Amino acid sequence: MLDHIGVLRDDRPSSFDQWLERKLDGLTAGIRRDVEDWARLLHDGGPRSKPRDVHTVWGYLNRIRPVLPKWSNRYDHLREVTRDDVLGRLSTVHGSQRQHTLVALQSLFARAKKNGTIFKNPTSRIRVGRQENGVIQPLDPGHVQSAVTVVARPADRLILALAAVHAARPDAIRRLQLDDLDIGNRRLIIDGRVRPLGKLTLQLALAWLDYRRQRRPDTAGPHLLINKQTALETGPISGVSVSAALRGQTATPERLRVDRQLEEALVHGPDPLHLAEVFGLAEKTAMRYADSARALLAQAAELSTSPTGKELGPA
Repeated sequence: MLDHIGVLRDDRPSSFDQWLERKLDGLTAGIRRDVEDWARLLHDGGPRSKPRDVHTVWGYLNRIRPVLPKWSNRYDHLREVTRDDVLGRLSTVHGSQRQHTLVALQSLFARAKKNGTIFKNPTSRIRVGRQENGVIQPLDPGHVQSAVTVVARPADRLILALAAVHAARPDAIRRLQLDDLDIGNRRLIIDGRVRPLGKLTLQLALAWLDYRRQRRPDTAGPHLLINKQTALETGPISGVSVSAALRGQTATPERLRVDRQLEEALVHGPDPLHLAEVFGLAEKTAMRYADSARALLAQAAELSTSPTGKELGPA
């Protein structure tokens, strides 16, 4: 109420400020200044840049944090860091970790050069390279069964179905509105795409709605999924709430989503156009699922036949 009438002064320390202070601890003043300016620009945005998601800022700084104390022991400023220093750091990581580390370092040094605190960008002309994606592997049925066994609450059962049956992303699950669920026409709208509401999902949705009415009958929350905190507000549940019931399981909501899309490619054929139409996947993502399905089907065919093409009998 005080905030609504404009008289609240919230002087609590920001959790981001506290986190950033811990990450900058132990760095020399020159390096600390540039890193802090860069991190705050990512977080808060600027005249020509939009603020990034806080998870992106965490990921960027955590990726390069291990090398910053080492550079602080040798240098007073980032302008003293050489190309060999950057390559030395990159040689300690591989695959996607190398790519993410280089992208973060390029972002940091680009910001420092724009501010005029360095004269030459040591990351220039170092290629990120193309990430080679491996074959997506299906979940083991035992892992799926384990996930089904541990979920007990109506909300968690519905979350599992939305991920495992409809391949809904965790963020899409938490943003679902009551209006997205059309019981009469047995339809569900996920991220703007209309999906048929099968018997299983319908039963779980009805069970959750009944539970929701009993426990939170007076809530004004417009979202399909609510908890005791969001029932008093109008915002969605957190991403942590979506994955809490399956924490520690191999079959997480995100992994179940991936497995559902891979299953579609295996059952209906590795057709990227079909996958894009059903799940709204981007072209490259749909092609990756199709390539993985094609590789898995070829592997299964090789295992089921002998070199002469005859089916192998039981051992």
